[in-house]
Amino acid sequence: MGFFDKIKKAFMNEKEAQPAEIETDQTLEEPVERDEVSEEKQEPMEQVQEEFPEESTQAPTEEPETEPEIAPLTTATPVVQTEELVEPEVIEEQEEIIVQEKYEKGLEKTRKTFGARLNELFANFRSVDEDFFEELEETLIGADVGFDTAIKITESLRQEVKLRNVKKPAAVQNTIIEKMVDLYEAEGIEENNALNIQVNGLTVMLFVGVNGVGKTTSIGKLAHEFKQDGKKVLLAAADTFRAGAIDQLVVWGERAGVEVVRGNAGGDPAAVVFDAVERAKTENADILLVDTAGRLQNKVNLMNELEKIKRVIQRELPDAPHEVLLVVDATTGQNAMSQAKQFKETTDVTGLVLTKLDGTAKGGIVLAIRNELHLPVKLVGLGEGINDLEPFDANDFAIGLFKGLLKVED
Repeated sequence: MGFFDKIKKAFMNEKEAQPAEIETDQTLEEPVERDEVSEEKQEPMEQVQEEFPEESTQAPTEEPETEPEIAPLTTATPVVQTEELVEPEVIEEQEEIIVQEKYEKGLEKTRKTFGARLNELFANFRSVDEDFFEELEETLIGADVGFDTAIKITESLRQEVKLRNVKKPAAVQNTIIEKMVDLYEAEGIEENNALNIQVNGLTVMLFVGVNGVGKTTSIGKLAHEFKQDGKKVLLAAADTFRAGAIDQLVVWGERAGVEVVRGNAGGDPAAVVFDAVERAKTENADILLVDTAGRLQNKVNLMNELEKIKRVIQRELPDAPHEVLLVVDATTGQNAMSQAKQFKETTDVTGLVLTKLDGTAKGGIVLAIRNELHLPVKLVGLGEGINDLEPFDANDFAIGLFKGLLKVED
């Protein structure tokens, strides 16, 4: 089943659930009438009990023989057993529902903004003509899906409208969403969104990105996730130039319950990384997360520093770093794209961490990243809490963004 089929299924299930809720509201009123009838029917029962008062008075005489009724204790034990036997599949399903709800809530601003743009588009046009397609192109570019992506979607829609003779606004809007989803799915067929965790030995992850995008925060949240999974985690404070960067990582280390390898402010970042790798090997750590400087205005110096850090790591671990994660701020839209392009040109970026996705109306940037950069999004920030950094799930993203935009067709 393709992404669009899954989105339609989720959309239809949601629509079918709404009438059911109305029916249940009506059925809730029915027991009131039944209670009135049952109260009338209970009167003869009370009379029957009054006619045989001796049975109720004789019962206490037989109670001493059957009094050791410690049965409640025996009946309580099976309840404890059933609580202990919670199936792992059930827990996993509940966690998946929670994550899906996070995606839907996190993408709410993007969904509403893009929906408003489409509503405005259809309000201005009564027919699907060439002017409509040109305006659609502008609408998609304004939604930060990227120039190339907007052109592809518009051209695909133009052909589809002719083939299927789509005219009604609801059908046209659903076709636009279908084309966006199809392109999004096609560009990610061979995409690997999973983190490259080493089964045996140390996993080293290098975090890069400009200042202010949420790099240090993302490291702290990810460290917390790994610690919760029972892994031994170390952090390396290699951003030695930015004022307060080391202290900020130390605070996050305390929150996550992991140790931070640090040096002096203004010191050599590569030396800090060397110490961190040596300590991680000595202590048999599972994960080492390295924070780095982010001064894009000094691009040459920054890239040279990153290359030096990588050489230091590879002297100790030839196959490391196992991930070079570029952290970008989703709220910056096309600026995030330009940052990603520059880092990709000069650094071997293996994936993206997209922060603050819940605080922006520019979630369409994921489509542009897939279509134009071909870099996998590996982690997304869906909230400010320590548990709100989630592994990127293409299916959850597609449903969270597009489901609310589908229309009921006549």
